[in-house]
Amino acid sequence: MTLSRRTTLAALAVSLGCTLGATATHAQPAYPSQPVKLVNNFPPGGPSDILARSVAAVLADTLKQPFVVENKAGAAGNIGADTVAKSTADGHTLLFGIDTTFTINPHLYARMPFQPGDLKPVVIMASSGLLLGVHPSTGIKTFGDLLTQGRSKNLNFSSAGNGSPGHLAAAMLGNSTPIKTTHIPYRGNTPAVTAVLAGEVDGGILATPGMLPHVQVGRITALAVTSAQRSRLAPQLPTVAELGLKSLEQEVLYLVMAPAATPDAVVQLLQRHITDALKRPEVQARLNSLDLFYEGTTGAAATQRLADMSARYGAVVRATGMTAQ
Repeated sequence: MTLSRRTTLAALAVSLGCTLGATATHAQPAYPSQPVKLVNNFPPGGPSDILARSVAAVLADTLKQPFVVENKAGAAGNIGADTVAKSTADGHTLLFGIDTTFTINPHLYARMPFQPGDLKPVVIMASSGLLLGVHPSTGIKTFGDLLTQGRSKNLNFSSAGNGSPGHLAAAMLGNSTPIKTTHIPYRGNTPAVTAVLAGEVDGGILATPGMLPHVQVGRITALAVTSAQRSRLAPQLPTVAELGLKSLEQEVLYLVMAPAATPDAVVQLLQRHITDALKRPEVQARLNSLDLFYEGTTGAAATQRLADMSARYGAVVRATGMTAQ
């Protein structure tokens, strides 16, 4: 009798569990249930845009829904990020961008259209440094030459725009050395590199992928990289730390953000599929071609990393008097 009662209770428990499980599954619709918009908040053709399209192709294949990259540039990434922050928090609109929207802009803009807390990290996909390069007509061939020339004359440096990594890097360079610099913002990394090529500016501290092809044919003279490790594509270049300027180390984080109220289950599914996509051979090849290093950081670790970078960059903005103008 006891055995029969236990058997009955066990069967009831299994039945109840199945019923509850079925109810929970029914209550939460499958994701994605429609095409997913991936907002890249910078112009087409830059590293974040290229990476977004590479990952989107894999996600569309594995999750059986279109993942469409839409470029919404402007205000150092604020316009695109604001679009995502104000979207429905169901995982069907995501931000594929870089950290500076959250680590520099809040210190640079008196009025932000959104608060950093309106979005949360899904995953930090990859990181990279920047490349410091100058036009050959400057006669600068080494970082030492840059220091010598920069003491006696003002040097113009292009960037991908106000609040961009290159803007911060140029400000840090001027703050940490006797070099006199003037920041010249452009609308994206490609126009900023073009300005160096044309001799419109003396140089730039810009995304490595856009600079290297021109370095390799002698149209830009490369001096150093800002990453903690040497570039895989140009290992002959010293890091700024090797030059005795560790304070100039800077990395760019390529990340995916979602509206803060996005369900954890959706975020976790995205984390799993995006990190899997980043490990695919074709995406690894793309990372290598862009000189990006795989990260795969999620959850509290990603949030803390962004907070630490924001604190550091905020101090730089205050010390250098950087503005969004």
